Amino acid sequence: MASQKIGQLIDNLGVEADLDDGDMVTDALVLTKVIKADGTVTLATARSEALDWITRLGMLTAAQAIENSGYTESPTDDD
Repeated sequence: MASQKIGQLIDNLGVEADLDDGDMVTDALVLTKVIKADGTVTLATARSEALDWITRLGMLTAAQAIENSGYTESPTDDD
């Protein structure tokens, strides 16, 4: 198994992020579904080089919370 950069793969999948002008992405944690040559399906993760384990765990936990309940940056006036 050889490590490879996955930026192009992510681009080809059409992955986009909602970012405002001036926003700076500092780290990334990527979860991928991979179909192996023999047809088996597996999940794999990749991360940016500087991502430490505690931030990685925090990002994963936050992602799970966002996926489970939705996320709003701030309450709306209707709430």
